Amino acid sequence: MESTITKPLIVAFVADMMFTSKIENVIRHLDYRVQWIERAADIGDGYQDDQQEPLGEMLHGREGQLFEKVTAWQPALLLFDLSNQAIPWRRWIPMLKSSAATRQIPVMTFGSHMDVDTMQTAKQVGADFVFARSRFVAGMPQLLQDHARIPDYEAIITACQGRLPPLVISGIEQFNSGAYYACHDDLEEAWRQDDSAGRDLYRGILQVAIAYFQIERGNYRGAMKMLLRLRQWLEPLPGVCRGVNVAKLRKDAAAVQEALAALGPERISEFDHTLFKQVESGLD
Repeated sequence: MESTITKPLIVAFVADMMFTSKIENVIRHLDYRVQWIERAADIGDGYQDDQQEPLGEMLHGREGQLFEKVTAWQPALLLFDLSNQAIPWRRWIPMLKSSAATRQIPVMTFGSHMDVDTMQTAKQVGADFVFARSRFVAGMPQLLQDHARIPDYEAIITACQGRLPPLVISGIEQFNSGAYYACHDDLEEAWRQDDSAGRDLYRGILQVAIAYFQIERGNYRGAMKMLLRLRQWLEPLPGVCRGVNVAKLRKDAAAVQEALAALGPERISEFDHTLFKQVESGLD
């Protein structure tokens, strides 16, 4: 069975070169990976301080690019240096914590113990963990291990060796017939009834179905939201789970997202619906 297990990724919004070397040494020792974002410009062009788009799934500007990258990376932890003036963390943290696609990713921050107001602000805007710099430095290895969100791959692989329940079989049959909205109820109920690590397979298929349904309705933003959200459900799964070809489903959804993004909201009516592929499973 194909596995998608990779080293846990920490995205670090840190610019202090002396401090980044210390963090990187610890991350490497833990056998994690790190992606550095030292300043807002590292994300790309298009940021506007007066941007009025609501919090949540940001689809435009630099914040939209940040959101897209974080959803694609699915990191185990987001790490912010509160003294880094080149990162607008006061806006970025609540934006990431308000979206269903990224809110489960833990946000850890550290700052000067003398700057109580800044540390309180970090808590108020949504940071999960706020530490004084000295506390963070002293306990860094344990803190990163304790608070990084790492899937239980062993449990997932074990669960994926099971069989699909009747509700999921029904949901997939509806999906493959083009009844993208109708399959929602069966897949949602199957997800509720299953408490194993394999149930996210059903949520992932459901998210793809709703994305396709939104495209059919001409709802660009709704479709893009679903396509971005589904990664948290599908990415941890092996290539095949309970007979479903997850690798192909991920590839098909990525192709749909790429084509949709290329058209933009103004040309969604031109979307090529032949890109909607069936879910391959042992039922075929």
